[in-house]
Amino acid sequence: MQTLLNRWIKVIDWYIIRKYLGTFSFTLGLFLVIIVVFDVSEHLDDFLKYHAPLSAVIFQYYAGYLPFYANILLPLINFLAVIFFTAKMANQTEIVPILSGKMSFNRFLWPYFLSSSLIFICFLFANIYLIPYTNKLDIDFENTYFNRDEDPTKRELHMQLDKHTFIYLQSYDETIKTGYNFILEKYNGDELKMKLTAPTIVYDSLKKSWSIMNYSTRYVNGMKEGINKGIKKDTTLDMRPSDFEAHVNIYKAMSTSELSKNIEKEKLRGTGTLTIMLLEKYRRFVYPLSAYVLALIGVSISSRKVRGGIGLPLGIGIFLCFTYIVVDRFANVFSLNAGLPPIIAVFIPNILFGLLGYYLLYKAPK
Repeated sequence: MQTLLNRWIKVIDWYIIRKYLGTFSFTLGLFLVIIVVFDVSEHLDDFLKYHAPLSAVIFQYYAGYLPFYANILLPLINFLAVIFFTAKMANQTEIVPILSGKMSFNRFLWPYFLSSSLIFICFLFANIYLIPYTNKLDIDFENTYFNRDEDPTKRELHMQLDKHTFIYLQSYDETIKTGYNFILEKYNGDELKMKLTAPTIVYDSLKKSWSIMNYSTRYVNGMKEGINKGIKKDTTLDMRPSDFEAHVNIYKAMSTSELSKNIEKEKLRGTGTLTIMLLEKYRRFVYPLSAYVLALIGVSISSRKVRGGIGLPLGIGIFLCFTYIVVDRFANVFSLNAGLPPIIAVFIPNILFGLLGYYLLYKAPK
């Protein structure tokens, strides 16, 4: 095993891998410390105002807050790490002897590919499994301590439960799990067969069912109609209080399997959140590819020795990385507001910057 490993990973490869991952880890840790310092200074008054216990602040708020922002900043940190240590190697004339020793530039990229693959695997695992869990910790903390003064009522809710059943709520109060001015309609094609109306509908958490209060049901059979009234009716409907969750960041806290199930329901119900959910799902799988794309660009622009040391490639790298983030944000906006398919929106940054990376690789010194 060791012989096989030495065959594929040479001493110079280990040197670059250690430089890459060491710089990456140091930069990531530095950014997280800076984030904590600024966030504590910003939210200290809120922690004291709402009497948040120290254990909740550390193990719930920051345990959820830091992984989320580390995930967002990871492309930037990875990019800066590659540029910093590669430009430093070039400035110290370490790359020229490597390429002069009959090593091709593509072979020179091999340790970068290995390091990026390790970061990609960790990045992908975090996006699919870790970040949804830590997001839930953060959301639960903020809803408990920071969002006390928010209006818990959500208004004008339309939902399709199945091919024939539609519901409407004028408003829904999350705190007491009660909906107001409830309407349920059943259709056979375009023909209305039943319409139920009720001033209130309440969810029973123990029975996991809905109680429809003071309801009136109108049945339609061709030219014949009938009306049935009652004080209380317990029924199970394919909807839960979480379907009316007012916090827009709830999808970020869903596990990938739960998110997929809700996407299938949303395709039928049509409450207007399908694009947001698809963007969240696709992003978890596609966003980690930036580890390869930005590493390729970083090594291509920083492997040449230039006057002024590492300042110029570092400045170019920061500009390109922020451009990547801006393109990613704009692609999401176009998907949400202009009808761009979510699968295309999440791939746009990596495709554009992948082409740029290929061009820079072609122009890089060989």
